[in-house]
Amino acid sequence: MTNAIIDLTHLVKKFGKQTVLKDINLQVMSGEIVGLIGPSGAGKSTVIKTALGMELADGGSATVFGKVMPNRQLLARIGYMAQTDALYETLSGRENLKFYAQMKGIHKSEISDSISHVADVVNLADDLDKRVSGYSGGMMRRLSLAIALLGNPELLILDEPTVGIDPALRRQIWKELNAIRDEERSILITTHVMDEAELCDKVALLLGGKVIAFDEPVVLKMQYKVDSIEEVFLKAEGEFK
Repeated sequence: MTNAIIDLTHLVKKFGKQTVLKDINLQVMSGEIVGLIGPSGAGKSTVIKTALGMELADGGSATVFGKVMPNRQLLARIGYMAQTDALYETLSGRENLKFYAQMKGIHKSEISDSISHVADVVNLADDLDKRVSGYSGGMMRRLSLAIALLGNPELLILDEPTVGIDPALRRQIWKELNAIRDEERSILITTHVMDEAELCDKVALLLGGKVIAFDEPVVLKMQYKVDSIEEVFLKAEGEFK
C-alpha cells in the first residue's frame, strides 16, 4: 500500500486499436508539485482523464486518495482544470464561480470570500460581472483556473493552465501554486512551457505512451548531462527515436 495522493501503476489505455498509454507508472505525494511534460499528442490529457475516471483504463490501476475514480465523494477534495473550458457563457464570471462553488459544497457564508480570493489570484476581479461570452480566450482560461482553485482543494489537477496567459500573471499563478504546495496540498500539472517544468518538485517525461523519466528537475539535468529541462526533453526524445 502507498500513501500517494495519485497512484498510477502499469496504467494502459487504448482507443480502438491504438494504445495511447502503454505502461504508465506515476505517483503524486502529499505536498508536491508534479509536472507532466511531453510532445503534443503524447497522452498527457489521457493520463489525467484516466486517473480521474473520465476514461476507463484498459489495464493497470489508477487511484486518487486511495480510491478508484470516479468517486463523487472525492470531488470536493479535487480541483480540476481541463484543457477545454467548461464554462456557461451566458452567465457572468461571478455567476460561473458561484455555481461551481455550490457544486463543490462550499458553505454559503464562505462563497463570497472564496470567489474574491480566486479572482484576485487570476487577475479577474474587475471582469467578474461581465458575461463570459465577451471574455477573450485568455480570460476564459483564467476563469477555469479560478474555478479549480475554489474551496482550497487538497489536490489540484491542471491541464495546460497557463496557455494564453501573460508572463507576469503566470508568475503570480505559480506563486499561488507554491503556497498551495507549502500547505501540504498536491498538484499535478501538464505544461508545454519548459521553464514552468523547472518550477515543479518532480517532472515526469511522457514519450511513446510511457513515463520514460521521473525525478526532480536537478536530478534529471544531471542524469542527461544538460542544463535545462528543455534540453532533457530534447535529448530524451532523440534517444527514444
